[in-house]
Amino acid sequence: MTRSVSPLLPMRYSAEVAAAKERGAAIVALESTIITHGMPYPGNLDMARSVERIIRDQGAVPATIAVVDGVLHIGLEVAELEALSQKKGALKVSRADIAFAIAERRTGATTVAATMIGAARAGIKVFATGGIGGVHRGAEETFDISADLEELARTAVIVVCAGAKAILDIPKTLEVLETRGVPVVTYDSPTFPAFWSRDSGLASPLTLNSPAAIANFQKVRDQLGIDGGMLIANPVPAADEIPRDEMEIYIARAIDNAERDEITGKAVTPYLLDNLFHLTDGRSLKTNIALVENNARLAAEIAVALAD
Repeated sequence: MTRSVSPLLPMRYSAEVAAAKERGAAIVALESTIITHGMPYPGNLDMARSVERIIRDQGAVPATIAVVDGVLHIGLEVAELEALSQKKGALKVSRADIAFAIAERRTGATTVAATMIGAARAGIKVFATGGIGGVHRGAEETFDISADLEELARTAVIVVCAGAKAILDIPKTLEVLETRGVPVVTYDSPTFPAFWSRDSGLASPLTLNSPAAIANFQKVRDQLGIDGGMLIANPVPAADEIPRDEMEIYIARAIDNAERDEITGKAVTPYLLDNLFHLTDGRSLKTNIALVENNARLAAEIAVALAD
């Protein structure tokens, strides 16, 4: 059973999340675009259930965030999660259009930026995702830069990911994050990961080796009154990675295909991911699932450490 938390903003907690908030338990936010736009049914539902189960196994509570018929949901009930996994035509909402989806009573899946907004509104401090958006290759001509970077600079949520999506310009993405004052911490590795690959070839700005150390870093930031989020880059497990040199070949082919087909805007990322699925004979999707599960585990451990 859900409950509304605002007489003005149509926003509801799932029963599990509401109970967790009342007892001060650790909560981990989860995005929903990976469910509606990341993979087909029923694999998307299996993945979502697996990620939620991993978070519970670590002693935290999952809160999948989505807009459903104009209501901002912080946590989905079992039936709601299943319905979303089969929803056709759900909007892909970011900072620019999450309010539009609510105002127009639409159903929208939240990107990294929109999930951070929902999490912050609900007082949730940790969020697990696959990879963040960033500066797209060729952005010096297209100005295509994800809203995720701006959200990380302004919204106080710890985002656990496997780095920026490797289809992006990772050096420029790191440069923008540095300029905006966002701490970038790689977990237990001196090199920044590249989503499907453990090593992007770039040194990590910062490295910490335990969830407790990450939680302590955030507590000191809070004591200093430093605004904005923190990015935790968690390399995909070695057994599941696709080496960077191999992956770059596939990415180059997918980008060429996108240019040939004149794909632009929000359609670029899902187009490239679908291309990569076929070019890698499904390996990219298997790695994607493995890294999301790995990130959920670390995020839950950080959330528990923060709650303690």
